[in-house]
Amino acid sequence: MKHHLLTGLQLGLLWLLTGAALAQTVPASPATTWGTELRAFARQDSLTPPPRRPILFYGSSSVRLWPALPQAFPGRAVLNRGFGGSRFPDALALFDQLVVTYQPRQVVLYEGDNDIGSGATPQEVFQSFLAFEKLMQQKLPKVPVVFLAIKPSPSRWALYPKVQEANRLIQEYIRQHPKRLRYADTATPLLGPNGKPQPQFYVSDSLHMTPAGYAVWKGVVEKALKK
Repeated sequence: MKHHLLTGLQLGLLWLLTGAALAQTVPASPATTWGTELRAFARQDSLTPPPRRPILFYGSSSVRLWPALPQAFPGRAVLNRGFGGSRFPDALALFDQLVVTYQPRQVVLYEGDNDIGSGATPQEVFQSFLAFEKLMQQKLPKVPVVFLAIKPSPSRWALYPKVQEANRLIQEYIRQHPKRLRYADTATPLLGPNGKPQPQFYVSDSLHMTPAGYAVWKGVVEKALKK
């Protein structure tokens, strides 16, 4: 009887361990991971209807935290749908919900920063960009995309060679498809004469930008926006 009891306990422990392992390996759905952000967007849309055929800014926290983004580009129908901490897989998973839904006239994309920060290689970031561009061609074929170069950050300075390589791969591809893609160099202007990030462009976490940093971005991005 002791043998059967021990066997039962062992099987129970194995079941618990297996369940825990599966819980760790099965990724959460985008709706679960980004539920708070998605509900906030839905509430915004219900309170203030989004502009018709906007220029849609999409991507991670460097988009989400852009202060008063619509006011930064007066006279243009601009909509901010950045969600902080996102990576390319998130941008792809929520493409229908946060891009196609708004039927934009142009998409301004900033992703890749958190991918590289989480261990993705430049080639993986490039492949993710190609996957995004494929979705655009399938679902919004006449809508141009502006890719904002992944920025240099003091807190991720050791990763900047990978950032540069990812930017280079994407830029070279965009040069081959100038009719539907544009590359905005939002990286180089943040560097000082010594080739390193200028401190005045970054807040205390040395990752996100100050209003001065966004002012630099505005000057670069404005040239790439559709009139």
